[in-house]
Amino acid sequence: MTRMFVRLLRRVLVAALGVFAVWVIVFVVFRFADNRLPWILAAAFTYAVAAYVILPRVVRTSLKILQQKRVPRYTLTGDGLPGDPVNVVLIGTRRQLEAAFAAAGWAVADRLNVRSSWRMVRAFLLNRPYPTAPFSTLYLFGRGQDVGFQKCIDNSPRRRHHIRFWGLGLQHAEATLGTPSFWRAGRRPLDNARVAWVGAGTKDTGFSLTKLTFQITHATDDDTNAEREFIIAELADTKVIAEVTAYRARQHLKIEHVNHYMTDGEVAAAKLVIEG
Repeated sequence: MTRMFVRLLRRVLVAALGVFAVWVIVFVVFRFADNRLPWILAAAFTYAVAAYVILPRVVRTSLKILQQKRVPRYTLTGDGLPGDPVNVVLIGTRRQLEAAFAAAGWAVADRLNVRSSWRMVRAFLLNRPYPTAPFSTLYLFGRGQDVGFQKCIDNSPRRRHHIRFWGLGLQHAEATLGTPSFWRAGRRPLDNARVAWVGAGTKDTGFSLTKLTFQITHATDDDTNAEREFIIAELADTKVIAEVTAYRARQHLKIEHVNHYMTDGEVAAAKLVIEG
C-alpha cells in the first residue's frame, strides 16, 4: 500500500510539474514576448525558450522523480533527457572494435565541433554525402560516447545506421555488479584493454522534432530491436564476432568471468574475434 501511494504521489508531482510548465510557457514567456515583439517573432522566441530551456529541465526533473533508485536502460542527452536505448555489447579491444566495423563497411564518426557541425548542416539541407558525419553527444557511465560508427543509407546524410559505444572495464563491472555505480564509470578504458563495449544503436530516417521538448533532430526509426539485429547481422556476415547471445529483462549477462545486469530491454552480446 505504501509503495502504491508513493508511486501515485510521484505521478501527481510530475503532472503538476507539467501543468506548471505549460502555464509558464503560455502566460509568462509568450505574454512577455508578445508585448514586445511581432506575433511571429514572439511565437519563435517562445518555442526556443520552451524547447531548449524549460521543457528539458521539466523532463529531467520528472525522470528523477519517477526513476529513483532505478538503473537506466538508455543513454542521456546533454540536457538529461532519455536518449538511445542500450541494445548491443561487444567484448574486445578498441582496435578490434574499429577493425570490425571497418570490415563491415562502417565509418568512424567525426568529432563534433563547429566545423563538422556546419558541414553536417550543409550536407543535411542539400542532401549531399557525408559518410563520416558527427554524432550528437549522448551520455552513459557519466561521460559522452568513446566512439561511434555509421553506415549511410542510399548515400544520404539524412538516413543512416549508427551506433555509439562506451567502454566499460571488466574489473569495474565485477566490482559494481547490481549497483548504481555500475553506470557511473567515468574513466575511459585504454585502447589496448579488453573491455565491454556497451552500445546504443539506432537508425536515422530523416528530419524530426523530439517528442518531449520539440527540439530539431534526426528522425529515428522506433524499432531499435530491428536495428540491433541489423548491426549484429552485419558483423556476423563479416565474421568478426562470435558467440552471439541475446539477454532479456532480469537476466545476467556473462562476460568472460563477469556477470552483470545490463538493461530491462533485450541486449545482444558478442565477442570480437577480428585481429586488431
